[in-house]
Amino acid sequence: MRGILTRKSVIAFIAISLIGAFAPLMMSQSPYAITGAPFARPLWWRGGTLSATRNFTINDGRLDLEWDKNPPAIFSLSGRITAKPESNVRVIWRTRDKDYLLDNLSGSETYWINQDGRDMIFKQALGLPLISRSVDYLFPAHGAYSLIVEGAESVELKLSLPGERQGLLGTDQRGRDVFTMLIYGIRTSLIIGISATIIASLLGMAFGLTAGYIGGWCDTLIMRVVDILLSIPTLPILMVLAGIWGKGLWQLVLILSIFSWMGTARSVRALVLTVRESPWVESLRALGAKRGYILWRHLVPETAPILLANIALGVPGAILAEAGLAFLGLSDPRLISWGRMLHEAHSFGAFTEGAWWLLLPPGFGIVAICLIFMDMGKFLEEKIDPRLSGK
Repeated sequence: MRGILTRKSVIAFIAISLIGAFAPLMMSQSPYAITGAPFARPLWWRGGTLSATRNFTINDGRLDLEWDKNPPAIFSLSGRITAKPESNVRVIWRTRDKDYLLDNLSGSETYWINQDGRDMIFKQALGLPLISRSVDYLFPAHGAYSLIVEGAESVELKLSLPGERQGLLGTDQRGRDVFTMLIYGIRTSLIIGISATIIASLLGMAFGLTAGYIGGWCDTLIMRVVDILLSIPTLPILMVLAGIWGKGLWQLVLILSIFSWMGTARSVRALVLTVRESPWVESLRALGAKRGYILWRHLVPETAPILLANIALGVPGAILAEAGLAFLGLSDPRLISWGRMLHEAHSFGAFTEGAWWLLLPPGFGIVAICLIFMDMGKFLEEKIDPRLSGK
């Protein structure tokens, strides 16, 4: 078993676990924070034509800028303007061909500005088609643009131009950073996968030991329950239980555990049946050893290798089951997981938008975690039964 620590899959698992545990603690950005425009592409994608997010501060009543990219995804202006009550304050956006009057203010000393180019009222005030993108008119071509504030005593404005490129892996339909969500999703997927598999393995070990050692009607009853549970379609039952018990993290772990212990119970029972009549077990009985002592001190250690292999092989199934439930919308919407990312990407049109950066990272993450645990489980199985290695 010493060679397992040098296996590449184990090293990869340790690295992913450390990233999932400590990377969120070092990130100042929340996975729920809106960082850019919806469906913004990664920063490294087509940087020659697509604009990145740019923010400007206006304190002297005028901003001049050069624009040499495609129009930004959003035009947003916010802040405060102070002026004399009798003054007429005008906020103007100047392009090469036309001036747009963004706001015309009077009768107060302080004005709070909060304009978003996606609002229908904003488009109507500028005389733009309501179904169009206002940024296509505010940034019609490459060149010089100006934001001018007339008649104000002091200006504290922020011009935000979220671009079509944002972050290492872009943004989702709400403008949240995909890379941050991917890192936070590691923790959720591993917690659900490992916790559900450990609980299911312990249940399977308990039922398998009981059925194999005691035998008789107890063995028959447990095995019939196993047969019934294995014959039930798992996904519909999981959907029903998720709807009844709720969509929390630990409810999901419990639901997955209930329908994942049967294989372990069968494997442990088969092992116990082969050793319960062995001479050393008979000797323990002859010496007056109690049933609990034999089970705990001798049979449980015998089942440990099988238990470890089943845990390693069961984690991928639990992760895929969680991803399936999340994809169907049966997980907690406040919980960031890879399955939930795929569900929201599908629900909000990532396929039609061509937003591959919302689909590939969580998909590859699920595949990578499953392959890692499959390799670890295969290695443990070969150690338990060298005949499986083909050597």
